[in-house]
Amino acid sequence: MPAVSKGDGMRGLAVFISDIRNCKSKEAEIKRINKELANIRSKFKGDKALDGYSKKKYVCKLLFIFLLGHDIDFGHMEAVNLLSSNKYTEKQIGYLFISVLVNSNSELIRLINNAIKNDLASRNPTFMCLSLHCIANVGSREMAEAFASEIPRILVAGDTMDSVKQSAALCLLRLYKTSPDLVPMGEWTSRVVHLLNDQHMGVVTAAVSLITCLCKKNPDDFKTCVSLAVSRLSRIVSSASTDLQDYTYYFVPAPWLSVKLLRLLQCYPPPEDAAVKGRLVECLETILNKAQEPPKSKKVQHSNAKNAILFEAISLIIHYDSEPNLLVRACNQLGQFLQHRETNLRYLALESMCTLASSEFSHEAVKTHIETVINALKTERDVSVRQRAADLLYAMCDRTNAKQIVAEMLSYLETADYSIREEIVLKVAVLAEKYAVDYSWYVDTILNLIRIAGDYVSEEVWYRVIQIVINRDDVQGYAAKTVFEALQAPACHENMVKVGGYILGEFGNLIAGDPRSSPLVQFNLLHSKFHLCSVSTRALLLSTYIKFINLFPETKPTIQEVLRSDSQIRNADVELQQRAVEYLKLSSIASTDVLATVLEEMPPFPERESSILAKLKKKKGPGAGSEVEEGKKEQNSEINGGVEPITSTASTPSPSADLLGLKAVAVAGSAPPSAGNLLVDVFSDNVPAATHLTPGSEDNFLSSAVTTSVSEEPALPLPEADDLLNKFVCKNNGVLFENQLLQMGVKSEFRQNLGRMYVFYGNKTSVQFQSFTPTVTFPGDLQSQLNIQTKPVDPVVEGGAQVQQVLNIECLSDFVEAPLINIKYRYGGTLQNMTLKLPITINKFFQPTEMSSQDFFQRWKQLSLSQQEAQKIFKANSPMDAEVTKAKLLGFGTALLENVDPNPDNFVGAGIVQTKTLQVGCLLRLEPNAQAQMYRLTLRTSKETVSKHLCELLSQQF
Repeated sequence: MPAVSKGDGMRGLAVFISDIRNCKSKEAEIKRINKELANIRSKFKGDKALDGYSKKKYVCKLLFIFLLGHDIDFGHMEAVNLLSSNKYTEKQIGYLFISVLVNSNSELIRLINNAIKNDLASRNPTFMCLSLHCIANVGSREMAEAFASEIPRILVAGDTMDSVKQSAALCLLRLYKTSPDLVPMGEWTSRVVHLLNDQHMGVVTAAVSLITCLCKKNPDDFKTCVSLAVSRLSRIVSSASTDLQDYTYYFVPAPWLSVKLLRLLQCYPPPEDAAVKGRLVECLETILNKAQEPPKSKKVQHSNAKNAILFEAISLIIHYDSEPNLLVRACNQLGQFLQHRETNLRYLALESMCTLASSEFSHEAVKTHIETVINALKTERDVSVRQRAADLLYAMCDRTNAKQIVAEMLSYLETADYSIREEIVLKVAVLAEKYAVDYSWYVDTILNLIRIAGDYVSEEVWYRVIQIVINRDDVQGYAAKTVFEALQAPACHENMVKVGGYILGEFGNLIAGDPRSSPLVQFNLLHSKFHLCSVSTRALLLSTYIKFINLFPETKPTIQEVLRSDSQIRNADVELQQRAVEYLKLSSIASTDVLATVLEEMPPFPERESSILAKLKKKKGPGAGSEVEEGKKEQNSEINGGVEPITSTASTPSPSADLLGLKAVAVAGSAPPSAGNLLVDVFSDNVPAATHLTPGSEDNFLSSAVTTSVSEEPALPLPEADDLLNKFVCKNNGVLFENQLLQMGVKSEFRQNLGRMYVFYGNKTSVQFQSFTPTVTFPGDLQSQLNIQTKPVDPVVEGGAQVQQVLNIECLSDFVEAPLINIKYRYGGTLQNMTLKLPITINKFFQPTEMSSQDFFQRWKQLSLSQQEAQKIFKANSPMDAEVTKAKLLGFGTALLENVDPNPDNFVGAGIVQTKTLQVGCLLRLEPNAQAQMYRLTLRTSKETVSKHLCELLSQQF
C-alpha cells in the first residue's frame, strides 16, 4: 500500500474526536456533533470548491459521526467524488464511506459503479484492490449483476498481480454466496481450479476458499481440484518450516492453507486414481507422525496451529472411512488428547471420537478408551465437555458394554446438569431397549430412570416401556412386581404412577397371589397417590380401577364407592367426571362376560421404530420442528401408495402372494360419475386386473399377449419425463401424467424378473378421443434387455371414460434407459402426440435379502474392487427424516438390515437384482449427516453398470 504522507494526518479530525471524547454528558456530545454537522454542511454548500484533502477530512468526520450512532443524510455525493481522485488516501476514504453508508437502492449506485469500473480497468493494483473490496463489502445483488462477469476475468488473467488475484477470489466468493445464479463459472472453471498451482501462497489460500464454496453446489465441475489439492498439500506437509518462511506460523508451514485444503478434500469421496490416493494417505500419515513429535515451541500459537491441521486431517480420515490403519491411528491420537490439560482439545477429541465410533474399522479402538470417557463424564468441570462424553459413551455402546455404560449414565444422571438431563434420559432409554438381552434388566433400568430423573422422562419413554411389557409375556409378571415395589416409596414421581397404574391394571393379577400385593393392597397403594396427581394421571388411574373390577371382583364395592364419591362424579374437570359416571354405570349394569370383553387385556402393539429414538434424532438434528413433521406427513403419503412405513420382521413374501390385491381379468374400465377425478378408484383393492404372477407362469407368461408395434413417428419425450419417472423409483402406484385432456395412472407389481403394469387412461373432457393408440418403444439396446408386451386398447375413449391397458414385462438383463410410451389420439380433429417414460427401472426387479451383520460385512469386503463400488455425496433436497428415508429405501426394493451398521443413524440394505440371464447381488449403505444436511450413498454390486445406475437412481430420491 502507498505510504501515508505526513500531511494526511487530518488534524481537524483528530481535534474533533478529542472533543467528543472530552464531552462530560450525552447532551454535550450531541451539541458538539450538531455544531460539526452544521459546519460540514456549510462547507459542502459553499461557493468555494473544496480541495481533495478537505473533502476527505469532512467525509471522514461524517463517517465517524455515523459510527457513533447518528443518522447522516448528506455528504454522499462528496464521497462519490472522492472515488475519481488519483490519491490513494482520498480514494480509500471514499470507498470506505460508500461501503458503510450507501445502500443498494441509492440513486448514486450508477455513479459508484462507473467509478468502480474505471478503477478495475485502470490496471493500477492498489485502485483495483480498493474497488474489489468495496464490491465485496456492499455485496448486493446489483453489484453482482454489474461485476460478476468481470471479476472472473481479472482473477484468471495472466498479467494480474497476486494481491489483486487474492482480492478478486474473495470478492467473487462473497458475490457467489449472495447471488449464486449471477456468477457464471462455466467457462472459467478449469482456470480457477488451476489457481491451486499458483506460485503465490496467498492466491492459493484465497482460491481454495472460493473453490470449496463452488464445488459444494457443482461437485462434478470441480472434481479435477482433488489431484491438485493433494499435490499442494503434499508439498506443504513435506516441507520444513524454513522452506515457506513468509507463510510459516510458529514453526508450522502454511497452517491456514493446509486446513482449507483438507476441508476441500472433504467435499469429495476418496480419489479413484491409485497414485493420488497413495500420495494423500502419505500426507495424512505424515500429519499424524508430526503430531507425535516434540513441540518446537512452547507457545500456545504453535500447538494451536499444529492441532488445527491434525483435527482437520482426522476429519478427512473419518469422512473417507476406508483406511482402517489411519482410522485406528487417528483414534489412538485422539485418545491421548482425552486427558490433555487444555479443555478445548478434550472437547474436540471427544467430538471426533463420536464419529469414529460409528466406523466398522475403528469402533473397537474407540471402546478401549471407555474408562477415560467415563471419568470425563464424572469429573469434567465444563458442561459442554461432559455432554460430548455422554455422546461418545452412547456412540461406543454395544452388547458387550451396554450394562456398564447404562449404569454409569444412570449414576451420572443424579448429579447431571439440568440442561442435558433430558438428552441423557433419552440416550439411556434407547440403549436399554436396543441392547436388552434380559428384559427384566430393561424394566429395572427404565424404572430407575423415572426414579432418578422423573421430571425429564418424556411421555415417549414411559409409553415405550409399556409397549414392550405388553408385547413380551415373559416380562409382564416381573414388571408388575417391580413397579408395585417402586410405588411403595414415600416420594414417588408422577410418571412412576402412570407406569404403575397402566401395568397393574393390565397385569396386577400376576402378583395378586402374594398377600403382600393382594388386589386391595394394590388398589390402596395406587389410590394413595391419586390426589397428588395431575388430571391426565387421575384419568388413567380411573381406567385402572375399572380394570381392577374385571380382574378382581372382590374390589368392586370399594372401587364403586370411590367412583360414586362427589369428588369424582361432580368433579370440575369434565373428563374425570365423565369417566367416573361411565365406569360406575358400566360396573353396575354390565354382566361379568360383557365386562370381561370390554376390559380385556390390551393387544400387542405393532412393531415400529422406537419413538424414543425418533425423539432423540429430532432433538439432535437441526431441523426439529413442525416443518419436519409436515414434510414427513407429505412424503409418507407419496411413498408406496400412502401406506405408513412399518418396520417388518417378516421374510420376503412368497412369489405367489398377491401384492396388490389384484384378482380378476379386466377389459376396459367404465366411466366414473365425475371426469374431474378419474383415477379415484384406480388404487383400490377391487381394481380388475389380470391373474397374478406365480412361479409356474414364466413359460406362458408372454404367450397370450400381443407383440408391441413400433410407432413410425413418435414425439420426443416431454421435458418433464425424467422428473415424472423419478417420482416412481420408490413407489409402484400413482398418477404418472395429467394435463387438461388426459389423466394417466399406473399400478404395477413385480416379482423376480417378471412384472405386470396396469396403465389407466382417463378422458377428462366431454368429447371422445378417436384413434387412441398407446405404443411402447425401446431406446437404444433396450429391446434386447427388456421384453414388454401389451394388450390392445379400444381406439375410442368416450368423454369422461377411463380405459385400462395391461403390460407384461420380462427383464432379460440389466438395463439403464427406461422404455418410452407414445400416446397418439385425435381430439376434436386435432392430432395429439406425446411421449413419456414408463416407470420401469432396474430396482423394480429387486428381491430383498436378509443377512446377518457378519455375512453383510464379509460380502461387503468381497465386493471391494473399484469398479464394483459407486459412491455419491449429495445435499439433502428435503428435511432429513429417518421414517421417510426408511420408507424410500424399502420402496426402492432392498431389505433394510437392522443392527448391522455400528452407527444407528446409518441405513444398510441388501438385495438381488433378478434378470433372466443373471442375478446381481447388491449391498447399500446410506449415511445421513444431519448437521451438514448431506448424505453419502455407497452401493456395491457385482456389476459396474448396475452399481452406477442404482446409485444415480437412489441419490435423486433424497
